[in-house]
Amino acid sequence: MPKKVWTNTLDEHILLKRIPTAPFGHIRDRHIVSYDEYVKTGGYEALRKALSMKPSEVTAEVKDSVLRGRGGAGFPCGLKWTFLPDPDGGQRYLAINADESEPGTFKDRLLMDFDPHMMLEGIAIAMYACRLNRAFIFIRGEYHHQAQVLENAIKEAYAHGIFGKDGLINQSSASGDPFVADCHVHRGAGAYICGEETALLEGIEGKRGWPRIKPPFPALKGLFGRPTIINNVETLAAIPSIIERGAKWYNELGVESSIGGPPSYGTKLMGVSGHVAKPGCYELELGVPLRTLVEEFCGGMRNGKKFKAAIPGGVSMGILGTDQYDACMDFDIGRQHNVLGLGTAGPTVFDEDTDMVAVARNIARFFKHESCGQCTPCREGSGWLYQLMTRIEAGDAKSKDLDLAMEVACSMGSMPGTTICGLADGNNWAMRTIMEKFKDEFTDRVARTFVPVTVNMGELASS
Repeated sequence: MPKKVWTNTLDEHILLKRIPTAPFGHIRDRHIVSYDEYVKTGGYEALRKALSMKPSEVTAEVKDSVLRGRGGAGFPCGLKWTFLPDPDGGQRYLAINADESEPGTFKDRLLMDFDPHMMLEGIAIAMYACRLNRAFIFIRGEYHHQAQVLENAIKEAYAHGIFGKDGLINQSSASGDPFVADCHVHRGAGAYICGEETALLEGIEGKRGWPRIKPPFPALKGLFGRPTIINNVETLAAIPSIIERGAKWYNELGVESSIGGPPSYGTKLMGVSGHVAKPGCYELELGVPLRTLVEEFCGGMRNGKKFKAAIPGGVSMGILGTDQYDACMDFDIGRQHNVLGLGTAGPTVFDEDTDMVAVARNIARFFKHESCGQCTPCREGSGWLYQLMTRIEAGDAKSKDLDLAMEVACSMGSMPGTTICGLADGNNWAMRTIMEKFKDEFTDRVARTFVPVTVNMGELASS
């Protein structure tokens, strides 16, 4: 199927319709949207519509929309919901990933800062559709203000019939059975690894944030050993619009896949940082070229300098080279441009004066610090990579150190099958893609390794 050409057809923001953002508003007008304001602007109407549908119909609508997870992996949300077993009378959970610890990512923070009820409405719809009794919003430890905003919004939701014993709009649903949905905020302790879904579950259970071996998968045995769905903040915030306007409407936004994979439908929050004139979080249809995002929405490169590189969506995705400025921001970007994937679609942009060796060393330092230490290849390999990058940056390395760094990077990660989770994969792709796409900068910083070879001509002749 040919790929649909990206065109910015948005007449209004969808995820940011209550959060003033260019080109439909100015950030100085932002404020926390209360329950009353949210309802006056159409809030919770999608929940009422969902409650008039059977749970299976809600799930089918989300599945038909092909809403792909906005937390980084891009797995279809509705398909994930279908993995749940039938209810057996026991507890079933929804875990919301609000950890957002990926460097260069700040989209979920924007939603929680100013329009928390959009996510809460998505949570309520998901709980009704999947028959989930209790939801835990796992928010990163550094988000002090956002946690308080969420606590206040949840109190409003309980008071107005969304959650609790008298919640879900007072039980007027097509399911025909009484259903109680509870929602809580669980604050993390600042560990990057808790953004991994099973480490997040461990954190909610009060344990150390160590990823779990899979299978079993969370849909069958997740939080406290019970069926659990894990969704990202932005993913859940997109659900009310899908239920309100329908999957067909959502499929008209974004682009088809050009490689035969799932399409990239819908809009995406893209938090742009780095060397651009107007950094910020923008809502655009998936498929927008990076060049368009930077030059038309971010005011171009800062100080008129040239583009050199960009991390497409969090440092673990790897890097786009200078010749990949026109890369399309959709879920095909990984296979088309030799990066791990779209990730969180939060580009960090670098100009022509950036030292890519220093970038690699800084990323290696981050992964070394954030490895949970459970898997030896990640625990030891991340430390080795940091040492090698530090040596290369200082000019104390030899060319064999470049080969060693590449060997170490390619030997760690869940895709080579040496670790439980993908933290090592992120380290691998970040180091490998920077070294491959900016090879000259690395070779210029190291001394060439000479291995003398001696041959005894007499022995060679006699043999």
